[in-house]
Parts: sequence; C-alpha cells; structure tokens
Amino acid sequence: MKIEIERKFLVIDSAFKDQAISHHHILQGYLSKDPERIVRIRLSDNIAWLTIKGKSKKNGMTRLEWETAIPHEDAKALLQLSIGKPIEKIRYI
Repeated sequence: MKIEIERKFLVIDSAFKDQAISHHHILQGYLSKDPERIVRIRLSDNIAWLTIKGKSKKNGMTRLEWETAIPHEDAKALLQLSIGKPIEKIRYI
C-alpha cells in the first residue's frame, strides 16, 4: 500500500495555463467521506480509478492510499452512487 504525501500550493493567477503542455478533464465522486476512510471514484479522459484513502496522520501531510484502475463503464455507474453532485475539474500538466 502506498503512502500519499499531500502538498498544496497557492495559485495567484491563471498564467500557468499558458505554460501547460496538456490538460485532463476529471470527473470525481465520493462513495464515502468518513474521515477514517474516504472512497473516491475518478474518471479522467478514458481512464478510471477507485481510490481508498485512510485517515491523515498527525502531521496532516501523509496517509495510506490504495488505488486501482477500473473499467470506465463501471466508474460511470459508481458515480451514480456518489454522495452529492460529482466534482468536475481540469488538471493542467
């Protein structure tokens, strides 16, 4: 099982978009938002993942994470079970 290291950055403006070489549309939903274990479904282009994240450690920067690729159609079906409305975002590379 992997350990996720969370890093957050403050973005001042959208100038970074001009430097991006590509971008990905992401659609994600949560099947559980329990602080002890978060279960997320994420679709990006034609790739989909099921992710389970454990509770953040005391330092607030690390936690256990398990992730596996799943069929795109399964992810679309699981999104129908998500808590609230799915989140849409664009990730710039």
